[in-house]
Amino acid sequence: MKLSDKKLFLLDMDGTIYLGNELFDGTLDFLSKVREKGGKYIFVTNNSSKSSSDYVKKLAAIGIEAVEEDFLTSTDATILYLQDKFKGRKFYSFGTKSFTEQLRCAGINVTDTLEDDIFGIVLSNDTELTFSKLDDACILLGRGIEYIATNPDWVCPTSYGYVPDCGSFADILRRATGRMPTFIGKPKPEMLLLAMKKYGFTKDETLMIGDRLYTDIASGYNADVDTVFVLSGEGTLEDVESSEIKPTYIMKNIRELCDNI
Repeated sequence: MKLSDKKLFLLDMDGTIYLGNELFDGTLDFLSKVREKGGKYIFVTNNSSKSSSDYVKKLAAIGIEAVEEDFLTSTDATILYLQDKFKGRKFYSFGTKSFTEQLRCAGINVTDTLEDDIFGIVLSNDTELTFSKLDDACILLGRGIEYIATNPDWVCPTSYGYVPDCGSFADILRRATGRMPTFIGKPKPEMLLLAMKKYGFTKDETLMIGDRLYTDIASGYNADVDTVFVLSGEGTLEDVESSEIKPTYIMKNIRELCDNI
Protein backbone atom coordinates (compact mmCIF):
# COMPACT_ATOMS: atom_id res chain seq x y z
CA MET A 1 0.00 0.00 0.00
CA LYS A 2 1.28 3.47 -0.94
CA LEU A 3 2.04 6.09 1.70
CA SER A 4 -0.86 8.16 0.40
CA ASP A 5 -3.22 5.27 1.20
CA LYS A 6 -2.16 4.90 4.85
CA LYS A 7 -4.85 5.73 7.42
CA LEU A 8 -3.43 5.02 10.90
CA PHE A 9 -0.24 6.90 11.74
CA LEU A 10 1.57 5.81 14.90
CA LEU A 11 3.94 8.59 15.91
CA ASP A 12 6.89 8.48 18.24
CA MET A 13 7.30 11.91 19.87
CA ASP A 14 10.79 12.75 21.22
CA GLY A 15 13.03 13.28 18.19
CA THR A 16 10.19 12.70 15.74
CA ILE A 17 7.71 15.58 16.11
CA TYR A 18 9.63 17.71 18.62
CA LEU A 19 12.87 17.96 20.56
CA GLY A 20 12.65 19.30 24.10
CA ASN A 21 10.20 22.19 23.80
CA GLU A 22 10.90 22.81 20.11
CA LEU A 23 8.17 21.67 17.73
CA PHE A 24 9.62 20.49 14.42
CA ASP A 25 8.67 22.24 11.21
CA GLY A 26 5.98 20.23 9.45
CA THR A 27 4.45 18.63 12.55
CA LEU A 28 1.27 20.72 12.62
CA ASP A 29 0.87 20.46 8.85
CA PHE A 30 1.28 16.68 9.06
CA LEU A 31 -1.35 16.30 11.79
CA SER A 32 -3.75 18.55 9.91
CA LYS A 33 -3.25 16.61 6.67
CA VAL A 34 -3.96 13.30 8.40
CA ARG A 35 -7.22 14.70 9.79
CA GLU A 36 -8.22 16.16 6.41
CA LYS A 37 -7.79 12.82 4.66
CA GLY A 38 -9.95 11.07 7.29
CA GLY A 39 -7.04 9.28 8.94
CA LYS A 40 -6.10 8.81 12.57
CA TYR A 41 -2.87 9.55 14.42
CA ILE A 42 -1.80 8.16 17.78
CA PHE A 43 1.25 9.27 19.75
CA VAL A 44 3.13 6.12 20.76
CA THR A 45 5.99 6.72 23.16
CA ASN A 46 8.35 4.67 25.29
CA ASN A 47 8.88 7.62 27.64
CA SER A 48 7.39 6.47 30.93
CA SER A 49 8.27 9.51 33.03
CA LYS A 50 5.01 11.24 32.04
CA SER A 51 1.37 10.13 32.03
CA SER A 52 -0.99 10.73 29.12
CA SER A 53 -2.45 13.73 30.98
CA ASP A 54 1.08 15.12 31.38
CA TYR A 55 1.62 14.76 27.63
CA VAL A 56 -1.65 16.57 26.87
CA LYS A 57 -0.27 19.54 28.81
CA LYS A 58 3.18 19.31 27.21
CA LEU A 59 1.81 19.23 23.67
CA ALA A 60 -0.58 22.08 24.43
CA ALA A 61 2.40 24.17 25.54
CA ILE A 62 4.08 23.72 22.15
CA GLY A 63 0.94 24.20 20.07
CA ILE A 64 -0.65 20.76 19.62
CA GLU A 65 -4.19 20.19 20.84
CA ALA A 66 -4.63 16.62 22.09
CA VAL A 67 -6.69 14.49 24.47
CA GLU A 68 -5.56 11.54 26.59
CA GLU A 69 -7.04 9.05 24.09
CA ASP A 70 -4.49 10.27 21.52
CA PHE A 71 -1.65 8.57 23.43
CA LEU A 72 -0.32 5.08 24.03
CA THR A 73 2.71 4.92 26.32
CA SER A 74 4.98 2.16 27.54
CA THR A 75 3.34 2.71 30.93
CA ASP A 76 -0.02 1.76 29.38
CA ALA A 77 1.53 -1.41 27.97
CA THR A 78 3.22 -2.18 31.30
CA ILE A 79 -0.06 -1.78 33.18
CA LEU A 80 -1.74 -4.25 30.83
CA TYR A 81 1.15 -6.69 31.35
CA LEU A 82 1.01 -6.43 35.15
CA GLN A 83 -2.77 -6.78 35.21
CA ASP A 84 -2.56 -9.88 33.03
CA LYS A 85 0.43 -11.63 34.61
CA PHE A 86 0.60 -10.48 38.24
CA LYS A 87 -2.85 -9.29 39.31
CA GLY A 88 -2.88 -8.23 42.97
CA ARG A 89 0.86 -8.68 43.49
CA LYS A 90 2.78 -5.85 45.16
CA PHE A 91 5.45 -4.09 43.10
CA TYR A 92 8.07 -1.54 44.05
CA SER A 93 7.67 1.43 41.73
CA PHE A 94 11.05 2.71 40.54
CA GLY A 95 9.94 5.83 38.72
CA THR A 96 8.50 9.31 38.92
CA LYS A 97 5.57 10.27 41.14
CA SER A 98 3.47 10.56 37.99
CA PHE A 99 4.41 7.01 36.96
CA THR A 100 3.63 5.59 40.41
CA GLU A 101 0.29 7.37 40.55
CA GLN A 102 -0.65 6.09 37.09
CA LEU A 103 0.02 2.52 38.20
CA ARG A 104 -1.93 3.04 41.40
CA CYS A 105 -4.93 4.56 39.57
CA ALA A 106 -4.97 1.51 37.29
CA GLY A 107 -5.37 -0.77 40.30
CA ILE A 108 -1.78 -1.99 40.48
CA ASN A 109 -0.61 -2.72 44.03
CA VAL A 110 2.47 -0.49 44.23
CA THR A 111 4.74 0.97 46.87
CA ASP A 112 7.73 3.30 46.78
CA THR A 113 9.18 2.13 50.10
CA LEU A 114 11.21 -0.95 51.00
CA GLU A 115 8.81 -3.61 52.38
CA ASP A 116 9.05 -7.33 53.14
CA ASP A 117 6.13 -8.51 50.97
CA ILE A 118 7.20 -6.92 47.66
CA PHE A 119 6.75 -9.36 44.78
CA GLY A 120 8.63 -7.44 42.10
CA ILE A 121 10.13 -4.20 40.82
CA VAL A 122 8.78 -2.16 37.93
CA LEU A 123 11.41 0.21 36.52
CA SER A 124 10.69 3.26 34.37
CA ASN A 125 12.40 6.34 32.98
CA ASP A 126 12.97 8.02 36.34
CA THR A 127 13.66 11.74 35.98
CA GLU A 128 13.36 11.97 39.78
CA LEU A 129 16.11 9.40 40.43
CA THR A 130 17.70 9.24 43.89
CA PHE A 131 20.46 7.04 45.25
CA SER A 132 17.95 5.71 47.79
CA LYS A 133 15.93 4.17 44.95
CA LEU A 134 19.05 2.52 43.52
CA ASP A 135 19.87 1.18 46.98
CA ASP A 136 16.34 -0.21 47.47
CA ALA A 137 16.41 -1.81 44.03
CA CYS A 138 19.71 -3.57 44.70
CA ILE A 139 18.35 -4.98 47.97
CA LEU A 140 15.16 -6.18 46.31
CA LEU A 141 16.85 -7.65 43.23
CA GLY A 142 19.15 -9.55 45.56
CA ARG A 143 16.06 -11.36 46.80
CA GLY A 144 15.43 -12.77 43.32
CA ILE A 145 12.04 -11.07 42.85
CA GLU A 146 10.29 -10.32 39.54
CA TYR A 147 11.82 -7.50 37.54
CA ILE A 148 9.91 -5.55 34.87
CA ALA A 149 10.93 -2.40 32.97
CA THR A 150 8.78 -0.16 30.82
CA ASN A 151 11.22 0.26 27.91
CA PRO A 152 14.79 -0.47 26.78
CA ASP A 153 15.73 3.01 25.45
CA TRP A 154 19.28 3.97 26.39
CA VAL A 155 18.75 7.72 26.11
CA CYS A 156 16.04 10.34 25.79
CA PRO A 157 16.71 13.22 23.37
CA THR A 158 16.66 16.82 24.59
CA SER A 159 17.32 20.22 23.07
CA TYR A 160 20.94 20.03 24.33
CA GLY A 161 21.75 16.38 23.54
CA TYR A 162 20.70 13.26 25.43
CA VAL A 163 19.93 12.15 28.98
CA PRO A 164 19.75 8.60 30.39
CA ASP A 165 16.52 6.67 29.85
CA CYS A 166 15.14 3.47 31.33
CA GLY A 167 17.61 1.17 29.54
CA SER A 168 20.53 3.05 31.08
CA PHE A 169 19.06 2.75 34.57
CA ALA A 170 18.60 -0.98 33.96
CA ASP A 171 22.26 -1.25 32.94
CA ILE A 172 23.36 0.48 36.15
CA LEU A 173 21.43 -2.08 38.15
CA ARG A 174 22.78 -4.92 35.99
CA ARG A 175 26.33 -3.92 36.82
CA ALA A 176 25.47 -3.91 40.52
CA THR A 177 23.25 -7.02 40.71
CA GLY A 178 23.85 -9.04 37.54
CA ARG A 179 20.15 -8.90 36.70
CA MET A 180 18.30 -7.51 33.68
CA PRO A 181 14.53 -6.90 33.51
CA THR A 182 11.82 -8.08 31.17
CA PHE A 183 11.32 -5.02 28.96
CA ILE A 184 7.85 -3.87 27.88
CA GLY A 185 7.04 -1.23 25.23
CA LYS A 186 8.77 -0.81 21.91
CA PRO A 187 10.36 -2.82 20.26
CA LYS A 188 7.65 -5.25 21.33
CA PRO A 189 4.58 -4.94 19.06
CA GLU A 190 1.88 -4.77 21.74
CA MET A 191 1.29 -0.99 21.69
CA LEU A 192 0.97 -0.98 17.91
CA LEU A 193 -1.35 -4.00 17.86
CA LEU A 194 -3.46 -2.42 20.60
CA ALA A 195 -3.86 0.77 18.56
CA MET A 196 -4.88 -1.14 15.42
CA LYS A 197 -7.40 -3.22 17.34
CA LYS A 198 -8.83 -0.25 19.25
CA TYR A 199 -9.43 1.89 16.17
CA GLY A 200 -10.20 -0.83 13.63
CA PHE A 201 -7.36 -0.43 11.14
CA THR A 202 -5.50 -3.20 9.31
CA LYS A 203 -1.74 -3.68 9.23
CA ASP A 204 -1.66 -2.54 5.61
CA GLU A 205 -3.36 0.72 6.58
CA THR A 206 -0.91 1.40 9.44
CA LEU A 207 2.39 3.27 9.47
CA MET A 208 4.87 3.49 12.36
CA ILE A 209 7.05 6.63 12.40
CA GLY A 210 10.07 7.14 14.63
CA ASP A 211 13.73 8.10 15.02
CA ARG A 212 15.10 4.94 16.64
CA LEU A 213 15.76 1.70 14.81
CA TYR A 214 16.02 -0.48 17.90
CA THR A 215 12.64 0.58 19.34
CA ASP A 216 10.39 2.47 16.89
CA ILE A 217 11.31 0.71 13.66
CA ALA A 218 11.78 -2.65 15.37
CA SER A 219 8.28 -2.42 16.89
CA GLY A 220 6.84 -1.79 13.44
CA TYR A 221 8.81 -4.72 12.05
CA ASN A 222 7.58 -6.96 14.87
CA ALA A 223 3.99 -5.84 14.31
CA ASP A 224 4.35 -6.42 10.55
CA VAL A 225 3.54 -2.84 9.55
CA ASP A 226 5.37 -0.38 7.29
CA THR A 227 7.76 2.05 8.95
CA VAL A 228 9.27 5.48 8.39
CA PHE A 229 12.67 6.20 9.93
CA VAL A 230 13.19 9.96 10.39
CA LEU A 231 16.67 11.45 10.77
CA SER A 232 15.60 14.26 13.11
CA GLY A 233 16.40 12.48 16.38
CA GLU A 234 18.72 9.79 17.70
CA GLY A 235 19.15 7.53 14.69
CA THR A 236 21.48 7.98 11.71
CA LEU A 237 21.98 6.53 8.25
CA GLU A 238 24.99 4.67 9.65
CA ASP A 239 22.64 2.93 12.07
CA VAL A 240 20.54 1.71 9.15
CA GLU A 241 23.59 0.34 7.37
CA SER A 242 24.68 -1.67 10.40
CA SER A 243 21.23 -2.86 11.49
CA GLU A 244 19.55 -6.12 10.53
CA ILE A 245 16.18 -4.39 10.80
CA LYS A 246 15.55 -2.00 7.93
CA PRO A 247 12.83 0.67 7.72
CA THR A 248 10.39 0.67 4.82
CA TYR A 249 11.15 4.36 4.20
CA ILE A 250 13.87 6.77 5.30
CA MET A 251 13.08 10.49 5.48
CA LYS A 252 14.85 13.59 6.76
CA ASN A 253 12.02 14.69 9.03
CA ILE A 254 8.27 14.96 9.56
CA ARG A 255 8.08 17.68 6.90
CA GLU A 256 9.26 15.29 4.21
CA LEU A 257 6.75 12.70 5.38
CA CYS A 258 3.98 15.31 5.31
CA ASP A 259 4.81 16.05 1.69
CA ASN A 260 4.49 12.37 0.77
CA ILE A 261 1.21 11.26 2.34
